[in-house]
Amino acid sequence: MTRTRLIIGCLLVLAAAAPAAALGASRMPVGFQDDPSFRWRDDRMTNLDNAASTGATIIRTTAYWSRIAPARPANATNPRDPGYHFEDIDELVRNAALRGMTVLLTIWGTPGWANGDQGENHAPTNMADLQNFAQALATRYSGRVPGIPYVGHYSTWNEPNLAEFLAPAYTNGKPSSPAVYARLASAVYAGVKAGNPKAQVAAGETSPRGRQKPLGSATSQDTIAPGLFAQLVAKANPHLKFDAWAHHPYSALGQGPNAKVAFPNVNLPQLPTFEKKLAQWFKRKYVLIWITEYGFETKPGEPKGVTLAQQAAYAKQSFAYVRNDPLVTMFIWFIFRDDPTSTWQSGLENQDNSHKPVFAAFTAGARSLDIRSPLSHVRPGTSNPTIRLPVWELLARDGVGATLGSTISVTYRGRSISVSQPTSVITVDGYASFRVPIVKAKKNGLYVVYFRIGDANGNQVTRVAEILSS
Repeated sequence: MTRTRLIIGCLLVLAAAAPAAALGASRMPVGFQDDPSFRWRDDRMTNLDNAASTGATIIRTTAYWSRIAPARPANATNPRDPGYHFEDIDELVRNAALRGMTVLLTIWGTPGWANGDQGENHAPTNMADLQNFAQALATRYSGRVPGIPYVGHYSTWNEPNLAEFLAPAYTNGKPSSPAVYARLASAVYAGVKAGNPKAQVAAGETSPRGRQKPLGSATSQDTIAPGLFAQLVAKANPHLKFDAWAHHPYSALGQGPNAKVAFPNVNLPQLPTFEKKLAQWFKRKYVLIWITEYGFETKPGEPKGVTLAQQAAYAKQSFAYVRNDPLVTMFIWFIFRDDPTSTWQSGLENQDNSHKPVFAAFTAGARSLDIRSPLSHVRPGTSNPTIRLPVWELLARDGVGATLGSTISVTYRGRSISVSQPTSVITVDGYASFRVPIVKAKKNGLYVVYFRIGDANGNQVTRVAEILSS
């Protein structure tokens, strides 16, 4: 981690006013999306245990509007309306928190009652219905509902530049889905912020590739290149509100992370161009990027995929890339475990739960970016700096407002210099704040801080933070 990236990243995160801003941008949520493994299979607890063992800190999952609200709710902004069915998401949010992970909820799938039974990939007739749903969803996971942990990350739709997920892509030969998506994203942003003003909401969720004109084929879907799609979204609403642009910068099947593509398609090497264009189109100084799907399919499950050794090497290269891009603030791998019911074979585990070589590569990358082990930047001479740490495991057990005890040990140049035992409380977002016993931090000093944090019932978590004074 270079000092330049640290300083730039800290400025970006502070400007974005994210809940974890004080932790610094050199750490980010890293995790997986794998709904079958984490939500629906009988062995989902084992899968979550194994995912957590990598150092993962976030699980992306789809909030299927059509399944959560199969019939129109009577009170659509109220998450307790009997028409809503949040049960399996509730379970995932709790189980993730108990293992030290949080969740990103991606809203997708219009129910038939909201669009005249046109299909899940067609927008609702009335965007107020989507906004109301987003508000109910964010309210339920706002930390204000007893027994349900906090969720602070949301995103709008999935790969809306593909007609498979948002149709029609073109109308009379011209792109039409970007303008529709601008309205979808606006509705979701407004709804989520009404339910939880602290939550972060991403637009985009764009696929890496697409076309710039209709295909005109009855056998293949219409697509729009992600750069063109984003440009047209901005044209429809240049002041669209969002906290980050989510993107899936996959390389083509069988290729590595450095494979070349022509913009407006966007894989990892094209991200800097995309970032500049997004800032230009949406009239901002910068746009943060969430990588919310990424990975490499492997042989023999995918005959055209990469070898197991290549997958591991490519994962290392990909982590190196995101560490060096200060605008990338989330990284999610798709999927965790290969599944016989899926055609996608990019997991860290085989179908029998045995590890592929990529498991170790991913673990090393995830732990190097672990947001539970923050790197903070303070001015020389600072005393008793405050560190906010996620304690999601204790939030899931004790709830908001529970008192925590701690033992904090500070080392400098390998030598223990101070110990303290302050108390704190769990805030609504699952964090706790602690003053670190440092007196007049030395210039260019690096302090390593060890935390043992416990509740009244004997449950404990450990954390390690670094404080750089320069």
